[in-house]
Amino acid sequence: MKQLSCSQIAEMVNGELIGHTDSLISAVASLEDAKATELSFLGNDKYAPQVKESSAGIVFIPENYEIEDKKCYIKCKNASAAFSAIIDFFAPEPIQFEAGVHPSAVIADCVELGENVHIGPNAVIGKSTKIGDNTVVGACTVIGEEAIIGNDCLFHPNVSIRERCEIGHRCIIHSGTAIGSDGFGFIPGKDGHKKIPQVGIVVLEDDVEIGSCVTIDRARFGKTRIGIGTKIDNLVQVAHNVEIGSHCFVVSQSGIAGSTKLGNFVIMAAQAGIAGHLEVGNGVTMMGRAGVTKDIPDGQTIFGFPAVPKKEFIKQNLKLKKIDKLEKLLKELKSEINSLK
Repeated sequence: MKQLSCSQIAEMVNGELIGHTDSLISAVASLEDAKATELSFLGNDKYAPQVKESSAGIVFIPENYEIEDKKCYIKCKNASAAFSAIIDFFAPEPIQFEAGVHPSAVIADCVELGENVHIGPNAVIGKSTKIGDNTVVGACTVIGEEAIIGNDCLFHPNVSIRERCEIGHRCIIHSGTAIGSDGFGFIPGKDGHKKIPQVGIVVLEDDVEIGSCVTIDRARFGKTRIGIGTKIDNLVQVAHNVEIGSHCFVVSQSGIAGSTKLGNFVIMAAQAGIAGHLEVGNGVTMMGRAGVTKDIPDGQTIFGFPAVPKKEFIKQNLKLKKIDKLEKLLKELKSEINSLK
């Protein structure tokens, strides 16, 4: 069992130890569930009341937290980051994937496998695909013909990467995700809807991580592109010919319509949506359920539907709150006018 003293933990995270205890810490837990031999943290002021009630042996707290009891604490510049560092110490060893191809996997002709590649049970690798060194292809994952996969990638079970798509180095793709599905393109007509060929590809640049059950559509022509270091949460839809910049966050249930471009360091909060053929600047933050219907310049934080900057959003909501008072005033004025008649 791994154990650390409180002073050792404080030294590891460069924090200030408040109070002294001889307890040895052997695990991490939430404030609510932690025991005397476990470490917890305060990462959000909302949970501050739980600190006093927690049974944790030691708690990471922000530097501005006011201590009112004699428990053991470690003050940190960033309590959440410090907690993450200690989690790494106590976490079980990561699963190791042995290099080699499982007997049940299907490998087509002219496939190029790098060194130390792991191909799991029932995986299917299409013709003329290239897979880089140390990449892991999980069970039942399918990689289509002529795809190019970089080094040190991890594809969990049941991932689908369609033909000719390109994945950079150190990318992680979680289960149930489809990279390179056909874009939603049809020409309506009296005799039905005629499918528009989708002949482009998807490119994931280096260090991209994609959650579970995400769909990233191939371009109608050219490339749908996800920039370096971007992280996409579960249940996100990225349509054809979308371009997402570097180091963006796209959070669960968000959707981006076709041919829209996002700059670098953009944040799309949960259930935000962007219409097609728009441009979103660098450093833009779209709050939860924001509906973007026009171009957004650099650095803005936007709210609501249709999405507007924060000041305008607050102004609109203040006006809405006044409607009831205005209706009441209108009734009173009408009553006075009728009495004068």
